[in-house]
Amino acid sequence: MPPTLASLVQHSALKLTVRAGEDRLDLPVRWVHASELVDPVPYMEGGELLLVTATNLDATDPDAMRRYVRRLVGAGIAGIGFAIGVNYDDVPEALVDAAREEGLPLLEVPRRTPFIAIGKAVSEAVAADQYRSVTDGFEAQRELTRAALAEGPGELLARLAAHVDGWAALYDPSGSVVAVEPAWAARRAGRLGEAAAALARRRPHTSSVVGDPDAEGGGDDRVELQTLGSGRRSGGVLAVGTEGAPGTAARYAVHSAIALLTLTGERSRSLREAEQRLGAAVLRMLLSGQPEHARTVAGDLYGALLDAPFRLLVAEAEEAAAEGPGDSPLDQLTEALETAATRAGEPVLVVPDGDGRLVAIAVDGGSVAGVCAAYADRQAEEAGVVTGLSAPAGPIATGTAYRQAEQALSVARRRGLALVEHEDLADGSLLPLLADDAVRAFADGMLRALREHDAKGRGDLVDSLRAWLSRHGQWDAAAADLGVHRHTLRYRMRRVEEILGRSLDDPDVRMELWLALKATAADAAQAQGAAPA
Repeated sequence: MPPTLASLVQHSALKLTVRAGEDRLDLPVRWVHASELVDPVPYMEGGELLLVTATNLDATDPDAMRRYVRRLVGAGIAGIGFAIGVNYDDVPEALVDAAREEGLPLLEVPRRTPFIAIGKAVSEAVAADQYRSVTDGFEAQRELTRAALAEGPGELLARLAAHVDGWAALYDPSGSVVAVEPAWAARRAGRLGEAAAALARRRPHTSSVVGDPDAEGGGDDRVELQTLGSGRRSGGVLAVGTEGAPGTAARYAVHSAIALLTLTGERSRSLREAEQRLGAAVLRMLLSGQPEHARTVAGDLYGALLDAPFRLLVAEAEEAAAEGPGDSPLDQLTEALETAATRAGEPVLVVPDGDGRLVAIAVDGGSVAGVCAAYADRQAEEAGVVTGLSAPAGPIATGTAYRQAEQALSVARRRGLALVEHEDLADGSLLPLLADDAVRAFADGMLRALREHDAKGRGDLVDSLRAWLSRHGQWDAAAADLGVHRHTLRYRMRRVEEILGRSLDDPDVRMELWLALKATAADAAQAQGAAPA
């Protein structure tokens, strides 16, 4: 720590005596300055020990001393050292009283102690403190490097927290906490997720300092957020929480941690790219019907993924959403999936498919699939990414899973949804698919002649056709639903055949007419603000 007034008083060679301000001797001394000016304030920065002999001062004038001391206190000096035996045999009481009133430390300097001795003592103490700080900083750097190489980011954060006497947390670019040390700081780190995400959207080498208004004990918590990475886009954010601004040694430790986390992040990015190329090879083998070869190539990296049911997803980004390398929604989705996999200890295979698409294989029911759904929910408002998810499959059925995911993606795109699962299509109804514009146009064209006939008041052919089809061609039941005689209904169905020029005996015709009726019924009900029957 830097020299203080107390350490100077305790210096046996200086023989200093405290005359005022005894309760403030713990103040650090930044430097020593000797001045006989009546107003030395313009030449001071604050934190100095001012040495005087009162050559130009009337040190016996109480009013003059009050003004003099107040000016020095306002300048933030650490204290006054008054040399006796030069102009005054003792420290004048006017100066002692003024210093006591303002709480300014006043030290008596004996005649045999030259000012230069005090200056040398402070200079040596400052140099020793700086040397200790640099030495401690280098030791912290070595310790953090060993932790990063041997045990990873978690241990590095633990060592960093110990060096700064506080806490440290690592965030991914989305603002999610990757690791935090010590464990008690998890809640504090969680509250800064949004701030970390906002900072991560800026270029690397940016930082901000935030306080905690909700912290217990008056909110003295000071947190410095620093982006990580060396490229165009931030690779994450480091947060360091301390009671006050870090000292020199702590600052060395923080800078070392930033450099190490950036290096390990860049190394991880290179490894991810290599893993991605391997994953692409595994995917090609699976899609070409070579699951055994794929398993051999997958090895320990993706082997566990092929031993359990998995989901295959195909995601597609809208052209307007892509901003550049590392910034596109697909890049963000990839990062979200890989981060979730790392946290859960699950394997995941993510492969860019070109043309604004990516393919991923994740464990069925695992955390990665859940993150994909959550990401889709966030993207729904921005319309950045559309995703199709297959049913659970195994290696031998990867081709089928890929087709399912593409079908689900196509439906999601048509419906304007962020995510559609193939199982929802299989378990649900076909009728929502009739909302397609092409289907509605077909339905309108097929039924137009019948609607025009009914509009002229010459019958109820459309309603009669709907009733007859809903009763599977049973004349008595359909006629009862309509409240007409079965012969009347038979006549109407012959008119339908004549107007359409198609036979109702043909099952394909009946199917097309039924779908056309359902499609137009959905349109009519939607226009009325009600769900179709």
